[in-house]
Amino acid sequence: MNKKIVYLFMLMLSLIVAGCNGGANEASNENGENIEKTTGGELRAALGQQPETLDPQISTGATVKYVTRHIFESLLTLDSNFQPVPELAESYEKSEDGLTYTFKLRENVTFHNGKPMMAEDVVASMNRWKEQSAVAQQILGEGAIFEEVDEYTVELKLEAPRLTAVDAIASPKQFAGIMPKEVIESAPAEGIEEYIGTGPFKFEEWKQDQYIHLSKYEEYEPVDLPSDGLSGKKEALVDDLYFEIVTDPSTQLSGLQTGQYDVAYSLPNDNYEQLKNDENLKTYTDLYGNGLHHFNKKEGIFTNPKMREAVNAAVNNDEIMLGGWAHEDLYEVDAGFMANSQVWYSEAGAEQFNQADPEKAKKLLAEVGYNGEEVVIMTNSESELYNMSVVFHEQLKKIGMNVKLEVLDRATYSERRTDPANWDLLSVGLSTVTTPSQHLSLSATWPGWTDDAKVAEMLDAIEASPTLDDALVVWEELQAYLWTDYLPGIKHGDYFYYLASSSKVDGLTIFEGPILWNTSVSK
Repeated sequence: MNKKIVYLFMLMLSLIVAGCNGGANEASNENGENIEKTTGGELRAALGQQPETLDPQISTGATVKYVTRHIFESLLTLDSNFQPVPELAESYEKSEDGLTYTFKLRENVTFHNGKPMMAEDVVASMNRWKEQSAVAQQILGEGAIFEEVDEYTVELKLEAPRLTAVDAIASPKQFAGIMPKEVIESAPAEGIEEYIGTGPFKFEEWKQDQYIHLSKYEEYEPVDLPSDGLSGKKEALVDDLYFEIVTDPSTQLSGLQTGQYDVAYSLPNDNYEQLKNDENLKTYTDLYGNGLHHFNKKEGIFTNPKMREAVNAAVNNDEIMLGGWAHEDLYEVDAGFMANSQVWYSEAGAEQFNQADPEKAKKLLAEVGYNGEEVVIMTNSESELYNMSVVFHEQLKKIGMNVKLEVLDRATYSERRTDPANWDLLSVGLSTVTTPSQHLSLSATWPGWTDDAKVAEMLDAIEASPTLDDALVVWEELQAYLWTDYLPGIKHGDYFYYLASSSKVDGLTIFEGPILWNTSVSK
């Protein structure tokens, strides 16, 4: 057999093997050695609930973010140190007076419908996001506006300098997804009707209560930078990505174990230890956010700060967090409104945290004249928030409060929480934020309605601070005020998100939730 025939035979054999493997790309391991990573095929991820929308600009829901981050991208995003970095922007700069931010856009980006992304699309998207997001309104101010300079340059103009403006733009919560101008202009109040972004996956189909199907966007142009948090290089390594709607955690667990699902997002916390020790599976944990109950401060019994003080005196947060998350690896009991890994972390006011003093609470209730008025705790059916609320409910019953626990599905909960007539205490899971002004517990417009002159004044002082060090001093004072005087809600602790995958899944990472780009499956 001559060399040419041998070469052709080997080439055909390699192509057959590659086809059986779904394709392969070269990558490097942590030692810098070349390895092959599987590409192609499909990945099936089991979601614990159906998202109420696929419009990231109008929802703070975690499930919305989990899906839409694969479809849409933003001007700026976060690296693994929670620092804002360019994504659809190529670069940005701030004027000396702090009133203007100029964003130079990448020029090789196209939407999933083939249209080039240009300044008009960014301006339409950002101005809509600014009106939808409580965080944007809080940080950027009412007079903020995005304007087109030329086809690939956009300016943000502010009425006053804002220290954390770029942090707000980069936030992954209710994130500022960039969409075609025509999609924004035709969107009704309840959300966009076409899901067209610039991300590595494009929308194919949403079969209600069954699945959401995304596919690889073949024309996607990744940036030539290492992947880091939500930033850097993104590759769709599978051809099809299915988010299966599987509301029963036990069904997710069995489906993961049988191979029906490659990744499971909402597994029973009680099974965490079992899954961690299963050699056929991988488990992943990441600090995700705060477990809280917000007070309704717009109307009802908790407009009285003394009633809020009574509840705060009663709660035992160790019991509440264990009840919600079931395993000590999955939570921390901590008074800081900001994560203890961040520069903003403070223990100010911690002496008022986790008092677990029911006798003090009863005394405060008597002083304020509480006379058995019904108190409605609203929660949704997500296991952690529900279980957290069950323990909280029992603790309040023990101090003599007439409490009712109302449990709703996620969509109904999201709708009803916006009306202050519907509840007195709201169970909330808030994902990690990068600056205090982004914290929804401090928002005058988000459910809970922290409409307090001193809080607003001090948040403004943080944003107007000339340096971070100056801002940290103000934040220390503000957190002390929140615990000792105002009490926007009861923070119970910080919780870790956990999920599991088949051992055949490679490259999955977690940052503010699971990331499925740069992720492959060997089957």
